[in-house]
Amino acid sequence: MPDERVLIVDDEPAIRKFLRVTLKAQNYDTIEAVSGQEALSKAATDKPDIIVLDVGLPDINGIEVTRLLRKWTQIPIIILSVRGAESDKIAALDAGADDYLTKPFGVGELMARLRAALRRAAHTTTNESIFTSGNLKVDLTRRLITVSGCEVQLTPTEYELLRVMVTHAGKVLTHHFLLKEVWGTEYGEEFHMLHVNISNLRRKIELDSSRPQFIITEPGVGYRLKTD
Repeated sequence: MPDERVLIVDDEPAIRKFLRVTLKAQNYDTIEAVSGQEALSKAATDKPDIIVLDVGLPDINGIEVTRLLRKWTQIPIIILSVRGAESDKIAALDAGADDYLTKPFGVGELMARLRAALRRAAHTTTNESIFTSGNLKVDLTRRLITVSGCEVQLTPTEYELLRVMVTHAGKVLTHHFLLKEVWGTEYGEEFHMLHVNISNLRRKIELDSSRPQFIITEPGVGYRLKTD
């Protein structure tokens, strides 16, 4: 039996078949749901390792399904949608999705994002206090950040921003999410403040802040801390 089980949620038989065949070829086990209610039920009873979830479902849309799931589980969720607007991506990510793919998408991209989401989930489960990516090392227990073995001094705000990104490493974090987590809900629209602090943080941890290797910009959406 494969180690990972994928719950496919889509009301289109052709899409479900494509995903089922693709995933089984990569040695994933699959289960399927055709509606939001069925997805919620199977997520609880069949305990999948990850969910591939279409937005356009016949009863509850995928973003609302994501919000409902996030009330009781942190299982990785990859949203699929024919809508590729930034506002749609932001809504899905703010609801708690781990990633977002616009239809049509390539098999290679789907599998890469699936593997990344599963790695993040495994990392979260182990609850490690030390994050490493390339020559960047963040020790959350000691509040110690080093680049190529040299300690980097951060302001309290820069440290908190990096801590949040490390906690959700590899996941796209929206501007609103970062502002809320670091500064509080009353700063939800202070995008300039976020951009300035990201810029300062990059200057301290990136080898070349104009070509960042660690803090990756997701245009119009937010930022992602790259994992190895």
